[in-house]
Amino acid sequence: MGRKTQISKEVILQKALEMLIRDGYSSVNIKTLSKEIGCSTQPLVWHFGNMDGLREELVQRALYYANQKLNPQSENCIEAFLQIGFSYVNMAFDEPNLFRFIYMGESKQYCRGGFNSILTDNGNAVLIEELSQYIHVDKNDVGKFVQRMVIYTHGIASLIAVGALQGTKKEVYKMIFEMGIDLLSKLNADIDLQETLSNITLPKGDT
Repeated sequence: MGRKTQISKEVILQKALEMLIRDGYSSVNIKTLSKEIGCSTQPLVWHFGNMDGLREELVQRALYYANQKLNPQSENCIEAFLQIGFSYVNMAFDEPNLFRFIYMGESKQYCRGGFNSILTDNGNAVLIEELSQYIHVDKNDVGKFVQRMVIYTHGIASLIAVGALQGTKKEVYKMIFEMGIDLLSKLNADIDLQETLSNITLPKGDT
């Protein structure tokens, strides 16, 4: 019977996530991770078997970490939707290695599927329903609005994460907000859109 390891799986996964965020996914392997923790490779092999086992659980840990950051704070569904977009952009600015790993294919394990998967995602489906009821617009039309905003925001964030787009968070927040206004205005929402949007405060970001 093998010797019981003293390094927990939690410690290993947390350190792997920290390395991923700091140095990028390519820096994470059994040897470099054990060195980072200050132990032999034995505890990692004990818990995960090999790099494939570690990679699979690291994806789940990274997704959980990212999803916690994307949780909106506002109870207003329009503002909550915008907050998700702003948080998504923040990740591209502040933790580009994590963003590329999860949302740009580096993990090789996270794939949303076709464009309609944006609509069927559990979180988005709930948000679409709430928006539809709040602005009194058909759910299919609201779904198209959400789909377009997600694709637009992801495009900007991806350019930021790979260093192809230079700008400030404040500039990007404004771009997303203005795109949201433009698309919402075309839905003929049964609310006072100007009043609703005037109560939404953009994050300060940087200048």
